[in-house]
Amino acid sequence: MNPGEKGWLKEYLEFRQHLLNDLTSEARIAHHPEQSLYRVIQPSGLMYGQPVGLDAPEFTAWDEKDRMKILLAESLINSALLFHNKAIQSPEELSRVILKTLESVGNFYNNIFPELATPSKSFFGKRKSPLEVAEKILDKRIAHTSAFDTNFWIQLFHNSLLFLDVFIYGQWIHTNADRIVSDFFKYEREELRFSVVKVIACAAHANSTIEYEERRLLEFFLQSTDLSLERKREAKQIFDQGIVMEEINLPTNNSWILKKYFLEIAILTIWADKRVDELETAFLKELCNYLGFAEEDLEHSLLAIEGFVLEHWDKLNYLQDKQDFNQVSEQFVQRMAKITGSHKHRLLKEVQESKELMELLRKARAQELQPEEKARMQEMLVEVLRIIPSFVIISLPQKFLTLPILMKILPQDFFAQVA
Repeated sequence: MNPGEKGWLKEYLEFRQHLLNDLTSEARIAHHPEQSLYRVIQPSGLMYGQPVGLDAPEFTAWDEKDRMKILLAESLINSALLFHNKAIQSPEELSRVILKTLESVGNFYNNIFPELATPSKSFFGKRKSPLEVAEKILDKRIAHTSAFDTNFWIQLFHNSLLFLDVFIYGQWIHTNADRIVSDFFKYEREELRFSVVKVIACAAHANSTIEYEERRLLEFFLQSTDLSLERKREAKQIFDQGIVMEEINLPTNNSWILKKYFLEIAILTIWADKRVDELETAFLKELCNYLGFAEEDLEHSLLAIEGFVLEHWDKLNYLQDKQDFNQVSEQFVQRMAKITGSHKHRLLKEVQESKELMELLRKARAQELQPEEKARMQEMLVEVLRIIPSFVIISLPQKFLTLPILMKILPQDFFAQVA
């Protein structure tokens, strides 16, 4: 599959068929579609403008724009499948649903992003398939983003806005696309982008000092928003003077995943200058309260961001200059250990119910395990952690959670009690 060549979308769908089918099964049992969408999208890097989390054989050979294009296509399709309200019974039915999804993707961008408008007929009058229209529009959408850069912060604020595409599309697919509806979503597109400017400004003023890195963030962001000149001037004024939290526009439908996005953009803004002081921590707690979240939601977002960064540390070159791996690792392990400690008995029960895991643990106490046995034990222990409610929504960093790290995360006397 080559995302730079015509026909890439068809090849992608064939390649991801099994994954998409599994997703429909997950959707049937998910108690909260937005949380399921977050669990799929957050580890991919789309919310942070970092196309590093897609599992595809040729992924590393593609350039940044091709990676993000595939990621956007997958996220839009995932959104449609997770909000699909009927169980999908066969591969044929899945194909029909995906075809309908691609048609709605084309209609969505043609109506809400007129700058990307793509006709349904060729120059010679031949009708294009929904797949062909969607492929062309996605090509244009990624070409329309700002140039990709190795700078984590530039990519974050140039390309994380693609998440808003996915969010608005998730609302669009439940409507009848008349002119009034289209005008509403065009308005929402601009308002939500401006709300992100307000979140950045509010977070940057959290400690009453605008750092150089934070000011640069606003510049990066404004280059990619397509706001009018008047709105850009307003944004700069907000950033210079600050803004009270109550002036950040919240979504009218009180969307959980959109508020999560606002919170995590604020966290990353504060991360920009590496230091997180007491005033900034207090601000994040206040923002959580304003968004209707509990403090544990802040912990979950911090875990999600730290886990994402640790899992993909080798690919986030610029971030390495701004964050210390050991510091991020230590913070992450401490947060994880606190949660596992409060669920110790539940974890013990889960481990004791697995004969294979119990045998590996007993063997590990007596002798050195083979590499494949260590890998299997690591995999099974990570699965055990997923029974904790906090880790149902958060994607755990599989590569980072090596056996030595797991030993630090699980309660100190945990292994003595299960063996």
